[in-house]
Amino acid sequence: MSLSWIELVILVLASFRLTRLVVYDEITSFLREPFFTVTYDEDGTGQVVRHVHLKGNGLRQWLGTLLSCHWCVGVWSAAAVVGVYWWVPAAFPLLLMMAVAGAASFIETKLYRD
Repeated sequence: MSLSWIELVILVLASFRLTRLVVYDEITSFLREPFFTVTYDEDGTGQVVRHVHLKGNGLRQWLGTLLSCHWCVGVWSAAAVVGVYWWVPAAFPLLLMMAVAGAASFIETKLYRD
């Protein structure tokens, strides 16, 4: 199976968006809530620092660690996006929509970061 550069860009952006959806977005907080809470503090330079407070131990703590880590979730998001692209070609419009949302999210974080 060959992959064009535009398809690769779409998969990368869709994976980026799915990762942000799972790790940071309010709409999926119900997924994270059983495993950890997040607080934000300002450091001495005015930067906002995100603090993750894991709940429980064992499997619950491990899942909290996984769900709070954008690098970790990114691997699984990439696997899911590539799997959907490969095995469910009819879902390509959904991946394209996620890619456009991912590009918009990336632009928003770079242009409007305070």
